[in-house]
This record gives sequence, structure tokens and C-alpha cells, in this order.
Amino acid sequence: MLTPFAIKKLESWSYDYIKMSCPEDTCYGVLAVHRICFALTLFHVILALLLLRVRNTRQKMAVIQNGWWGPKVLIWLLLVLSTFFIPNGFFMFYSRYITWLGSIIFIFFGLVLLVDFAYVFGDYVLLEIEKCADMVDWRSKLWGYTLVTITLSMHILTIALSIIDLAFFGVSGCGLNRFFIIFNLILCFIVTCISLHPAVREVNPSSGVIQSGVVVIYCTQLVTSAVANHDDGDSRCNPLTKLQEGTETSMVVLGAIMTLLAVAYTTFRAGTRSFEFTGMMNESADTGYVALRDADPERPTPAPITAQPKKKDPLRIQAIQAAVDEGSLPASALDDELRQDQDDDDNDREDFGALDKDDETIKVRYHYSSFHLIFVLATMYVAMLLTHWNIVTRSGHETTDSATPVKIGHSTATMWMRIISSWVCMVIYAWTLLAPVVFPDRFSGI
Repeated sequence: MLTPFAIKKLESWSYDYIKMSCPEDTCYGVLAVHRICFALTLFHVILALLLLRVRNTRQKMAVIQNGWWGPKVLIWLLLVLSTFFIPNGFFMFYSRYITWLGSIIFIFFGLVLLVDFAYVFGDYVLLEIEKCADMVDWRSKLWGYTLVTITLSMHILTIALSIIDLAFFGVSGCGLNRFFIIFNLILCFIVTCISLHPAVREVNPSSGVIQSGVVVIYCTQLVTSAVANHDDGDSRCNPLTKLQEGTETSMVVLGAIMTLLAVAYTTFRAGTRSFEFTGMMNESADTGYVALRDADPERPTPAPITAQPKKKDPLRIQAIQAAVDEGSLPASALDDELRQDQDDDDNDREDFGALDKDDETIKVRYHYSSFHLIFVLATMYVAMLLTHWNIVTRSGHETTDSATPVKIGHSTATMWMRIISSWVCMVIYAWTLLAPVVFPDRFSGI
């Protein structure tokens, strides 16, 4: 999308049957990236609005989330085509303000999820150690060795990576890079000390170096990525820019794959845990939402359903649902009816636990609209990432016929976004440690 390479290939493969006229270069370049991403953004906005009031998979609109894949793909393609008829001025405004703001929000979501992952991972390992505490076989020691090995590895890698960064990117005359690396080391030391402070461990006994290890290695990786992917012009502060073309292309492709995988994980994780971001954590008569199973580590988490379930005795179930909504019947009446209906279905007798596998028959496990709003933010972030936050840089000479790979994350703006993200991540983690100590009353019930 950033070069005419794809357009020329399309014309060549069709033996010039398909000819694309690109007035003002609207078919490729920075604005073309924003056009296609805007189409995907608009697509998810439409889905979010349509699914706004969906509470369970028995509602008619739920089929939009779990089916209709053919029509949805067709609608998206039509939206992509229509964006090329919108003037460039709109996308200049859209990319400068709206996409930029959405990207910042998505980065914040990703940092919160990273800190949450650190706590979940640490609690999981500690829980396994407690389960095996009374065992005398090899499992009693395996988790202990695992905890020590992972914790030491993360902190040793943090120090080693910082030393490598100083050796390659913090040489004489590269004061800014040296500041980034040393300041990150100082922050890593501070948050690790905070996690081990007696006051913090008194409030949160599971807090320790394993959670801080996840955070510090991630933040150090962000700093390394920032200084390693910044082109300084003369290659003095970034020797990677002097790599041969083949090696550089491999690094570009690998970096793009890792970046897109991280975006995909953040998007899916944030979307399926949307109740936590919207505050709908517990079952409520006002919202009708159910608590996430993630809150109970002993209970397995089923995968979200991917197909619309079949309706069973809809009139009776809808009548009971209406009575439950009015308060004349308890919520358990609907559950009992659905379970009874499940037992009476001869085709499902072999799968007695089908209702547990599709618990969205009663209430959705995640907010469908919020799920698509997370995708809206992710699309904006990808657009800014591909365009280097509105700065396009390609390896090789800047010619319109160049087919060299487009680098992802090679600009001064991208460097600062990664550096600031690492600082914000440190602040978020430190606040999760200090907040229960500073405000004990607000965290007494947690």
C-alpha cells in the first residue's frame, strides 16, 4: 500500500486487463494505508452499534457476531472500495487527530494487559507451587525450580540486554540513546525494590520479583527496539543500518511479524475481557452481564463460541426471559428451563455439558460491542504503525518504482512512542504496587 508495486503487479498478472488510475497517488502511499484501515474501522463501528444491546446468543442480532461471514466480508470490501472516492483532505485530518488518539488509547490498553499478565503469570506459578507443597514426587520441586529459573532468567536478560544496548547504541556521541538505556535500568531497579518492600508484600503477599521480571524485561525490550530501529543518518548510533540488504530485509520481515502478532494478542485479549475495562465484572440485574471466569483460577475458561447456537422452544424461553426481566421470576428459573430443555433434546444427550460449553445461551461472556471497539482502536494503531506515525521511510532510495520492503517502526516518532510506552508501563506497574498501600480502604475487599 505504501508503493505502486502491488498495483503494477496486479496489472501485470491481468495482462493489463485491470488498469488502475491513481490521481494524486490515492491508490498508494500513507493516505492509502489510512483509507483501507479506515474501511476496517468503519466496519467494526457498524458491528459495534448493531450488537450494542445483545445480552445472549438467543437474541436475533447475535447471529451477526457468530455468523454471516460471507456478507460481512462483502460489506468490508465495499467499504474499502468506497474509501478511494473520499477526498484526501478528510484522511489528512483523520490520520492527524482521530487515528493518533485511538492509537494512544490502544497502547494504554496493551500496557494494562501486560501488567495484568505479569500478575496472572506470577499467581499461576505460585498457585501450582502451593498445590504441590504436600507432594513428595518430582512435581513438588519442578514448579519451585521453574519459578527460580524464570525469575532469574528475566532479570539476567534485562541486565544483559541493557549492556548490549550500551555497547552497540550507547557509544560516545550518542547521549540520547545512553540516557534511554541507563534511565530504563534505574526504573527497573526502582520497581523491583518496590515489589519487594515489606509494606507492599504485607498488602499483597504474592508480589515479588517474578511479576517485576515480566515488566522489566518487556520495558527493556521496548527500549532496545526503539534505539535499534531508529535511523540516525550516519549509522554511528545505530550500526544495524549498515547491514546488507538481505539481512536487513529479513530483520524487517521478522520485526513486522512480531509486531503484528503482539497487536493480534492484545486485541483479542482486550476484546474478550471487555467487562474488566467497562467495569461490568459481576452479575447485575441492571446490566445482565455475568462475571468473567478468569476471576476464578480453579474454573476452566471455555473458548468463545464461533457459531450461532440453535434455538430451542423459543416462545417458552422468551416468556420466561420476560418474566425474569420484570422481576416476577428469579434468574434461576431461566437457567433451570434451559437445562431441562437441554436434557430433553435427544440429539444432545451424548453431550450433556453442551450448556457449559456455550454459556452465552444465558448471558454473553464478553461485551460484543466493546470487542469491536477494541478492534477499532487496534486498526487505528496498525495504521499509525505502518505509516511510522505519519512518517514513511523505506530502505533504499526513495523512488516511486521501488519495491524494497517498508520498515515498520523506523522513525523518530515511533522511537519516542516506544520509549514513552516503556515509562508508562513502569508507572502503571508501580502504581498497582503502591495504590493498596496508599489507599488501603479502597482495596480492602480485593
